[in-house]
Order: sequence, then structure tokens, then C-alpha cells
Amino acid sequence: MDEKWVSYELHPETPPSGMLLSERFKGYDLSSFYDQLRARGKEAGVVFGNHKLLSNSRLALMASEFARDQGRHDSFHENMFHTYFTEGLDIGNPDVISAVAGKSGLDGKETLRAANDGRYASRLDDAGREGQLIGLTGVPLFIIENKYQIVGAQPIDVFRDLFEKTK
Repeated sequence: MDEKWVSYELHPETPPSGMLLSERFKGYDLSSFYDQLRARGKEAGVVFGNHKLLSNSRLALMASEFARDQGRHDSFHENMFHTYFTEGLDIGNPDVISAVAGKSGLDGKETLRAANDGRYASRLDDAGREGQLIGLTGVPLFIIENKYQIVGAQPIDVFRDLFEKTK
């Protein structure tokens, strides 16, 4: 199976300090959203906590690209996911990013230096353009056979049904 992980900034308009999810998604029933998310997570063995902040993810995504270049992307990605979605921490905070880097086998200071010096900005910008071209509206996004898209945390049966259709 051909896999491609791309660092994609879903909400680049988020202020550097982040914003409350209740403010960003006014009028939406977030409790219902999280009930569904937790149900999908349970199917995959992932625990979703009570995070309330939409972080500005740009710095974390640049750090993720540094981790990719160091051969530590999978570990960094997994640890960052857990930090944000399970622990509910602000992944826009440099101290949080540095701690995740350390937990992932990277030097925290070196990771932040690389994330801040601009060397990964073009990768994020390219991913943003690619996302716009394919009509990306949510993450995760799974593209199967360059034809079918599954967006977001979907029940496992959605994947099974699509794979059955594409046999």
C-alpha cells in the first residue's frame, strides 16, 4: 500500500495563541462531535480527551517536518497526536513541542530551532496548495486509488465498504 503523510495546516487562520474550540465553532454541538470522535477512537484503540483549545499548529507541523528529516516522523507524529488529542495540551506552545521532540528521540532545542528558522515553510505551503487542489476539508484524509476520499474519523465500516467496492 502506498502511504503518504503530509503535514497540512487545516486552520492557518488560528491566532498564534490558539483559540477556544467553542469560539471557533460557535453554534456547533461539540459534545456530540466528541462523542462520535471517542467512538471512532475506541474502535482503533485511541483515547480522545477533553481538549478545548484549537492550537495554531504551524510550528508543530514544521517541527514534524524536521522529525521527518531525522527519521523520527512516526514517533513524533504519534506523540504529538497523543499530546493534543489525549492530553489536551497546546501544540502551538514551544515548550510542548520541545517536550514532544524529546519524547520522540530528538533534541528539543534543535527541533525548535529548525521549526523556527523557516526551512520547512515551503513544504507546508506546498501541502496547503495540494490540499486546496484536491478539495481537502478535514483531516485525516484518506485517498484510495487516487479516486475515493474518506474524510475525518469515520467508522471502520466506511473503510470496509469502500475496500469491498474497489476490489
